[in-house]
Amino acid sequence: MKIGELANLTQTQVETIRYYEREGLLPETARTGGNYRIYGDAHAARLSFIRHCRGLDMTLDEIRILLHFKDAPSENCGEVNALLDEHIGHVAERIRELRTLEKQLKSLRELCRETQDAGHCGILNELTEIARHPGGLRDHAGHVHGAHKRTASRKAMPETTGHAR
Repeated sequence: MKIGELANLTQTQVETIRYYEREGLLPETARTGGNYRIYGDAHAARLSFIRHCRGLDMTLDEIRILLHFKDAPSENCGEVNALLDEHIGHVAERIRELRTLEKQLKSLRELCRETQDAGHCGILNELTEIARHPGGLRDHAGHVHGAHKRTASRKAMPETTGHAR
């Protein structure tokens, strides 16, 4: 199948498939005489595995490790267990951070209980006050940037928004 068919089958954008190929998560494919990539069922299964792991908020590095063991089924899976335990810890920390964020947002919401002119909105006034003191304790308090601390291989990469992990 061509890349568009693989994209439809796995509900994955074509650019994402190409990105996973560049990252080495998907193996190189055969090409037609017209230089089109040709994918098989194994590519679809691997891509679905990767997508499921991403849906569990796993990083590409974590997925690489899992794929290594998936490709070497006779190896001991102790490292897989450890990886998942660590990931569960990251998720638990993120949940704690999100609960703190929720409390902060609810407190902020309490500052404006009824509709009124925006100049007297307690929410906007508090956000403005917080913005006046950059670097203060309340600056970005509770904001969750991601579930994982930066690993050695990612330290050289600039921080980005979104989930391009």
